[in-house]
Amino acid sequence: MKWRRGRMSRNVEDRRGRGGFGGGFPIPLGMGGGIGGVIAIIAFLLLSNLGGSGTGGIDDVLGRLEDPQGTGSGIGAAPDDRMARFVSFVLDDTQAFWARVFADSGRRYDEARLVLFDAGTSSACGGAYAQVGPHYCPPDRTIYIDLDFFRDLRSRFGAPGDFAQAYVLAHEVAHHVQTELGIGEEVRRAQEQDHDQANELSIRLELQADCLAGVWAYTTSERNLLEEGDLEEGLTAAAAVGDDRIQSQSGGGINRETWTHGSSEQRASWFRRGYESGDPDSCDTF
Repeated sequence: MKWRRGRMSRNVEDRRGRGGFGGGFPIPLGMGGGIGGVIAIIAFLLLSNLGGSGTGGIDDVLGRLEDPQGTGSGIGAAPDDRMARFVSFVLDDTQAFWARVFADSGRRYDEARLVLFDAGTSSACGGAYAQVGPHYCPPDRTIYIDLDFFRDLRSRFGAPGDFAQAYVLAHEVAHHVQTELGIGEEVRRAQEQDHDQANELSIRLELQADCLAGVWAYTTSERNLLEEGDLEEGLTAAAAVGDDRIQSQSGGGINRETWTHGSSEQRASWFRRGYESGDPDSCDTF
């Protein structure tokens, strides 16, 4: 992906190297949505009526590259800073896109935050830990990522490449878009009212986020940011985190009743649908 190294988000907090949870607890899976989270939804809201604005700049981050006071703001001087800077760029780019879509309908888009951590850290969902994988916490409107996940994505899941990483983050930002639309509250009410449908509704929400990530990916193609093979990297990553693929790798057999995110085929298909249409309205998974 042709990413601009001088363009970074002001919404990144780097907690790497701070030594664990700092008083937090493991995140309950039902509290957040994402590659590793579990969440459900009852209805699809039309995504053509959206609104907001705002992006970050490099000056917001460069002034905080060093953090001797341990405040956790900005991106630190870790060995994988190139990866951190790429993630920061993608966060800024995805949110700038959604801000424009929201603004076109006269609405405001409030930007999500991103926390980089290692092992575990505190969050409004009770805590975030690496085993969950990248996930979005609705109460604090924050995405949590341990960058080691991207190494696992390459080595364990067989999905290398920077656009595979971009897909993961775009999926989490899509969960924030769903929260901005009020879907999160609908989800929680639906889960409480119909426990039997919780997993199926969770799958539909996750596939919608995959599709919305694909819509953003379409814009990167339009702006000539994609390089040869990038789309395939994104599709491979979407398929790699399908419930059937993960269960198969675990050796415990495939159990459709326990799925919460969708099959590899479903995830890749909905990501492709968003990419080919470039239209949020095409992401009706319900």
